Amino acid sequence: MLRKTTTSTTTKAQGRPAAKKAVPVAKKAVPAAKKAVPAAKTKSRAKDGRAAFLEKQRERLLEEKANYLNSAAALKAQADALALEHEPGDVQFDEEGGEGGTSNVDREMDLVLSAQARSAAAEIDRALQRIEMGTYGLCEQCGRPIPDARLEALPQATLCVACKSGGLSSRR
Repeated sequence: MLRKTTTSTTTKAQGRPAAKKAVPVAKKAVPAAKKAVPAAKTKSRAKDGRAAFLEKQRERLLEEKANYLNSAAALKAQADALALEHEPGDVQFDEEGGEGGTSNVDREMDLVLSAQARSAAAEIDRALQRIEMGTYGLCEQCGRPIPDARLEALPQATLCVACKSGGLSSRR
C-alpha cells in the first residue's frame, strides 16, 4: 500500500509546523486484462496474428487459383470440342440455339471466358508473390495498408478502396 505524506497546520503551543503524518492511499486495482504487456510480446502477438492471416490468405489464393485454372481448362476443352463438332459457318437451329446462333459464337465465348479465368489465375500468382516479398496488403498506388476485410473479400486486391474508387478500369 502506498503512503502519502501530508503536513498539517502549525501547532498552537510551539508555533512550528506539526510533524508529517503518513496517510494511507488506496492503490487502484488494475484488472489482469489491462496490465501492461511488454512491447516485445505485443509485437510478437501482432506478428503471429499477421502471419496467421497471411497463411489463411495464401491457402484461399491457392484454392481460388486451382478453381480458375480448372475452369479455364474446361472452357478451352469445350471450345475445342465445338470446333471439331461443326464446320465453320454452321448455324444451330434447335432449342438451345434460339435464333440460330452459330457454334463459332459459342466457341468464341468459351475462349474469352477461358482467357479471363487464366488472367484471374495470373492475378493470384502476383498476390502470392507479394505475400512472399512482404508487400501483400499494401496499396500499389498509395502504399497505405489495404483493410483486411477487403483482402478477405478479394484476396488478390492490389488497391485500397480509396485508390480503387478513383478509377473503374479493371478489377483489382
